[in-house]
Parts: sequence; C-alpha cells; structure tokens
Amino acid sequence: MNKELLHEMFEYKDGNLVWKIKNKNAHGINIGDVAGCIDSKGYRVIKINKKMYKAHRLTWIYHNGDIEDGLCIDHIDRNPSNNKIENLRPATRSQNGSNATKCKNNTSGYKGISWHKRSKKWMARIGHNNKLINIGGFITKEEAYAAYCEAAKKYHGDYACWE
Repeated sequence: MNKELLHEMFEYKDGNLVWKIKNKNAHGINIGDVAGCIDSKGYRVIKINKKMYKAHRLTWIYHNGDIEDGLCIDHIDRNPSNNKIENLRPATRSQNGSNATKCKNNTSGYKGISWHKRSKKWMARIGHNNKLINIGGFITKEEAYAAYCEAAKKYHGDYACWE
C-alpha cells in the first residue's frame, strides 16, 4: 500500500479514512462512509482488494508515506481505535510494548509490581531489551511503583506507560 493510492481512495477526516471512491468489493458501502470496522481487539481494520489492513497503519502511510522496515505504528494514548494522526507515532516493537497497559491478571493494581511471598515484599520489575530487570523489593506497593516509574522513565523514555 502506498501514499498515492491511499489518496486516490480515501479522504482523512477526524481520525478516520473515508471512502472517496465506490468500493466494488463491498456492498452497501458508499462514498463518504468511514472505511472499515472495529475488530475483536478494538482496532479499525479496512479491507482493500480482499486484504485486511489496520487503519492506523494506513493513516500513517496516508500522511507520511512508507513505514520504515522494523517499525510499527504506536497509539500514544493506547486506544486502538483512536487513529488521529497526532495520536500515532513510529515505534520499535520494544517501544510499542513499553507503551502497553498493565496485564489483565495484575493483582497489585500497578504495572510492574507483584507480591513476593518468600521475602514478603512488593517487587518492582521492568522489561528492557528482551530482559527482565529486577528493580528491587519494597515494603509498600506504592514505594515499589515509584521505583518502577523512575525505571520506566530511564529505560522507556517517551514510550513509558504507567498504567
């Protein structure tokens, strides 16, 4: 997919790609309709020539051209359906993962924090360069989380996510 083709097919309006042409392969879709639908993970996907594309990638290409090899497109606010261009940025897979929220099975309420039964302390850990870094053990989970936040700033910079 390239920028020129996307400009022929779509207009960009308020974070959405809107059809400029009649899509021959899609019945009931008209010029002016927002392209695509939301998938099970919350991403808007668009079918073009029988192939599915994620709208955030198409939006990036529409505005900036090709995505550099090895990079993905990150949603700054972590909302997979917010495809406003100001909410998108190129990222490595590691940076994209750094900008992820806490896991659904998290029981501490804080990203990067877990209870260590043997030491009876709250442990803070962070991933960086495919390694898990032990930040340390703390009496309170709030102390552990403060240490995690400092490490996130150090290791992940603008891609750090506190949630």
